[in-house]
Amino acid sequence: MSTSDTQSPPPVTRTSTAAGPATPARAHGRAGSLAGVTEPVHLTPVTYERLQAELEDLTTRGRVEIARAIEAARALGDLSENGDYHAAKDNQGKMEARIRQLQATLKTAIVVEDAGGGSDTVAAGTVVGIRYEGDDEVERFLVGSIEERHEELAVVSPGSPLGKALLGKRAGDVVDYESPGGQLRVTVVEVG
Repeated sequence: MSTSDTQSPPPVTRTSTAAGPATPARAHGRAGSLAGVTEPVHLTPVTYERLQAELEDLTTRGRVEIARAIEAARALGDLSENGDYHAAKDNQGKMEARIRQLQATLKTAIVVEDAGGGSDTVAAGTVVGIRYEGDDEVERFLVGSIEERHEELAVVSPGSPLGKALLGKRAGDVVDYESPGGQLRVTVVEVG
């Protein structure tokens, strides 16, 4: 893929609908879900640009390096017992899968403003603090795509049961949602 094949960022929008890919936000599974591949993915401008750069790198430098590794392994002889060859082909398959994933993500991406504090309602790109019923601990999440990287926060997909329930809510709202473990209730403690 050449530089001319990459997309320019879609216009920045603010939205509180649509869903992103699966994003387990808690190790014990209260917040994650599975979502369809064709659903739009909400990305911050920084993440959109990072994914475009990763795609460009994989389709240029990455493919060249894998091709060289495969060629070097072929030169070692019998391919049926050549561990280097099989490892290089495995790496090639993983890289091509990531390329397809990035292409699909960028194709359906909706770029949203980083809502960290600019709004009092939960939307994609918002940091939200919630408290589960019967728990005193406030947990903070970034509502967005699994591709978003935040050092201190877990990410919850806007398409997950918790994410869908939180969209459009404000601090003080109580939200019920269906998780794999049953019905859960959370209170929105803070937004932004």
